[in-house]
Amino acid sequence: MNTRASKKAKPAVPAKRPQERGGDKRELILAAALDEFSQNGFAAARLDDVARRAKVAKGTIYLYFKDKESLFQELLRAEISPVMGMLEAVLASGSGRTKPVPLRELAHGVADLFVEQVTETPRRDIVRLILTEGPRFPKLAEFYFREVISRGLSALRARVQRAVREGELKSDMLVRFPQLIIAPALTSIMWKSMFDKFEPLDAKALMHAHIENLFDKEERP
Repeated sequence: MNTRASKKAKPAVPAKRPQERGGDKRELILAAALDEFSQNGFAAARLDDVARRAKVAKGTIYLYFKDKESLFQELLRAEISPVMGMLEAVLASGSGRTKPVPLRELAHGVADLFVEQVTETPRRDIVRLILTEGPRFPKLAEFYFREVISRGLSALRARVQRAVREGELKSDMLVRFPQLIIAPALTSIMWKSMFDKFEPLDAKALMHAHIENLFDKEERP
């Protein structure tokens, strides 16, 4: 397995917790919201309980956020958007070179980044909530698609298109379905939420194995 991109992956930066955010009330509210949404889900979470966790009056929340939905959206933007910026940077690395970093190597870098910055941090609970509650709250799903999914797919597709143009890949399958590269990431989040206590899953190893299998079939000899 090529590990050069893996070594370049940035060290994990866990989702911020209350004790790391000092006395800033807005940041404390966001940290409390992450705990409340993670424990009770979006539908059952109450702003009263978020206020209790943040040790602020409920009215203080409305100074910063219009309602529960806007609070969740800002939580998502604050915690996940920076990770998307890192992913875009990984995929764009070496893009100006005559011979870019191989796509397989970049895919391994993306896998490391996702596991270190999402799967192994409280951010995984935000993704899990979108997966489980998105169908009931389409506005949240739409927001997540716009802020996260569309950015990731665009960055992946652009790099795969270059790989096809330059003869690195046999077909345009990954242009049409860039979701194939990151599919195990979603599997790992759901597995860890429900089954990890019965059979622990090495999410990083799973993603690397998938990438190797995928590119063994798609890369030109």
